Amino acid sequence: MDKFKQPFHKPKRSFRRRLPPIGSGDRIDYRNMSLISRFISEQGKILSRRVNRLTLKQQRLITIAIKQARILSLLPFLNNERQFERTESISRATGPGTRNK
Repeated sequence: MDKFKQPFHKPKRSFRRRLPPIGSGDRIDYRNMSLISRFISEQGKILSRRVNRLTLKQQRLITIAIKQARILSLLPFLNNERQFERTESISRATGPGTRNK
């Protein structure tokens, strides 16, 4: 009977509250490349709101700023650095001197 009298309590987990990625003084703008580059993956994709820990309004402003920076050629649409390295190494190996007869 004693078990049923006590209400069920979940053990409280202590967690450290994470600081927001955008401070109150940071301005979300297409010219602020140091801020914008934090929300883009290595492939050049815009990271999701869940990954960024942004509010809906902040995510919309970041997305608009990234798209404006891409249109103005401040950011690339795709980040193909790895592809260039691979194609250069392939073209060197299959150059004119290594042709099979």
